[in-house]
Amino acid sequence: MSKPRLGRGLDALLGITDSEPEMAGNPAEVAIERIQRNPFQPRKSFDEDELASLGASVRNHGILQPLVVRQVGDQFQLIAGERRLRAAQLVGLATVPVRIVDFNDQQVLEAALVENIQRADLNPIEKAVGFRDYLQRFEMSHEQLAERLGLSRTSISNLVNLLDLAAEVQEAIRVNQITEGHAKALKGLKGHEDQISMLRQIVAQGLSVKATEQLIRDQKTYRFDGAVEAKAEGQTAAEPKEPVEKTNHVRSLEDELRQRFAVPVEIRLKAKDKGQFIIHFETNDDFMRLMEYLRR
Repeated sequence: MSKPRLGRGLDALLGITDSEPEMAGNPAEVAIERIQRNPFQPRKSFDEDELASLGASVRNHGILQPLVVRQVGDQFQLIAGERRLRAAQLVGLATVPVRIVDFNDQQVLEAALVENIQRADLNPIEKAVGFRDYLQRFEMSHEQLAERLGLSRTSISNLVNLLDLAAEVQEAIRVNQITEGHAKALKGLKGHEDQISMLRQIVAQGLSVKATEQLIRDQKTYRFDGAVEAKAEGQTAAEPKEPVEKTNHVRSLEDELRQRFAVPVEIRLKAKDKGQFIIHFETNDDFMRLMEYLRR
C-alpha cells in the first residue's frame, strides 16, 4: 500500500477512514503523568487565553478527540494533541483518552507538522524551523517535503528561506511585529545590517508591505545608478575621477545644501556646464527624509 499524502490531513497519516477507524489503534485511558512531550513539536509558544478557553471546554465536556501517542518503554510519547494535553493538565485531569500507534521518528515529525499547519496555524518562523529540521533530519528535498505535506514547493522554499534573515528580523516575525509579506520584501536586502535597519524603520513608521517594497526598490535604484555611472567613468567609488576645480561660488552652494539637507553634499564638475550633485546618506532615516524632500 502506498504511503498516504499528508495534505489530506492528520487522519490520512493515521490511516483513519469512515469505514476503518480501528486502523489508528484502539482508544485507551492513560495517566497524564505517563505521557512525555513530543520532542519534534514545532510549536514553541501557546496562547494562554486559547488554552484557558480550551480548558473550560475540557472541564465541561471532557476530551472528545483522543490524543495520539506511541509507546516508549512503559511511557507514552505524544504525537498529536499538545493543546488538549496542556488543557487537561490545566484543569487537573488525571487521565486522558489516547490512541496508540506504531510510528517511527519520521512519521512523528510529519504528524506534528500536519497537526499544527492544518489545525492551528504556526507563525512563519516556527513553520520554517519545523520544515528545516525535517529536511535536514531525513535528507529530503523541498519538492519531496511539499509532496508529503500537500503543499507547493514554492511555499516550502519561501518559508525555509526566512531563516536566512537576520535574527532580529526573525524575532520580529515570530512576535508579529511584521508580517510574512514584510519578511519577503526584506529578503531583497542581502546584508543583515541593512535588513535590521529597514526593520526598525518599518516598525517605527508603521510601513505597509507595499511601502516597504517601494522603499527597497528606491534604495536599489539609487545604488544601481551610482554603480553604472562609476563604471561608465572607468572608476570605482573608492577611486573617484579627479573633479574640475571648483569656484568659490560652487563651494558656497555646497555648504548651503549641506546645511539644508544635513548630510554631506558634493557638486562634482565635469566641464563648464556639466556635472553632478552627489548627496550622501548613512542611514535609512536619512534616505527617507531626502526622498520626501526631493519629491516635493
